[in-house]
Amino acid sequence: MIWNQTLVCVADVPASSAWYCAVLGGASGHGGDEYEQILVDGELLLQLHRTDVEDHHGYLADPGATLGNGVALWFEVDDFDAAVARVRASGAKVQTEPHVNPNARQSEIWLRDPDGYLVVVAGPSQWRPRGWARPTAAE
Repeated sequence: MIWNQTLVCVADVPASSAWYCAVLGGASGHGGDEYEQILVDGELLLQLHRTDVEDHHGYLADPGATLGNGVALWFEVDDFDAAVARVRASGAKVQTEPHVNPNARQSEIWLRDPDGYLVVVAGPSQWRPRGWARPTAAE
């Protein structure tokens, strides 16, 4: 199996952490001004790293480049209506209101996070994430 542990660079880690926790129903898994882990149901969903921190690996972002350009952070949720309610309560900037994507055949709402990343929150699709019901070898 493979687990996705996406890391994005942000200007303000605590502000981005609060935004993602509110929108996704997550919790802080690390905390701090330079690095954060967003957890949902105890699983690492997203990592945030401040753009101007070199840390042990060098800088992760070009300070002259626009953050989020060409990136869509896509999150599938099991309860789309509850996710939309969280988005509304958070005051997040909605780019595209809830709709059904004709290609993916799932409900989606498209947002912009504080750094300009495109964030898509989508309802259940035909492709199940790990941990959800899957056919067994006998099926």
